Amino acid sequence: MNFDGIFTPVITPLLPSGEIDHAAFSDILEYLIDSRVHGIVVGGSTGEYYAHTTEERLALIARASDVINGRLPLVIGTGAIRTEDSIVFAQAARRHKANAILVGSPPYALPTQQEIAAHVLTVDQAASLPIMLYNYPARMGVSMGESFYAALDGCKNVIAIKESSGDMHSLHRLAQYHPDIQISCGWDDQALEYFAWGARSWVCAGSNFIPAEHVALYETCVLEKDFDKGRKIMTAMLPLMDFLEGGKFVQSIKYGCELNGLRTGGVRQPLKGLNDAEKESLRVVIETLRKTVSSIVGGAW
Repeated sequence: MNFDGIFTPVITPLLPSGEIDHAAFSDILEYLIDSRVHGIVVGGSTGEYYAHTTEERLALIARASDVINGRLPLVIGTGAIRTEDSIVFAQAARRHKANAILVGSPPYALPTQQEIAAHVLTVDQAASLPIMLYNYPARMGVSMGESFYAALDGCKNVIAIKESSGDMHSLHRLAQYHPDIQISCGWDDQALEYFAWGARSWVCAGSNFIPAEHVALYETCVLEKDFDKGRKIMTAMLPLMDFLEGGKFVQSIKYGCELNGLRTGGVRQPLKGLNDAEKESLRVVIETLRKTVSSIVGGAW
């Protein structure tokens, strides 16, 4: 399994009734495939997995597998408070022929480093699929440290990590001491730094609605190694990243998709959608970003 490129943690659209809109979900997957992203993550934070029942998550895994049908790598998120639930999602991923699973530390429980490792190893034993670790201490309450990696020594399925701590020291440590683990940027406004440190992967929620611009930064930095142009693209993207971190992350991602004509149906409670002023601000930010990036890359896409 190779995680090179832009991996989109896909949103989950809803019907007016609040149920999952599986037809719209299929359309979004097709849109992402047509947009040339390099992989799709189902059941991530952007997909609001925490607000779904087990049955809903299993249905999304099945639908994604059927729609993608091997055209792109499919990664299934296993996030859950209970290890037993993570096992259910990991086994479903294997059953539906997913390419990999995303495994983080269980939230709320505040496990020790050895307990996080035991969780990962237990999920690995249940599914035996390539694993992308997910280090997101702001959501999980704990960070993956050196004793965690030591406890995973010898686990051949751990091949990548979505590093979402926002701590540049974590990036430096991974690049220096764990070259066998492929690094994927999980903190959007640090993407340029990640690419400079040799990362070849970016799991980015914004690629749900501006995939071409995310692909452009990846291709510029990783394939062309043109960091002068990369800095210009990144500068153009920073206002969007600032907006997304303003407190309504998933709501903003979904509204960005709506601006592309995709059906999203809002967000699950307790979240609430953007107000009119926020929508207009986001629309202007996206429009400006697209025009600027297009001028930088010469309208090649």
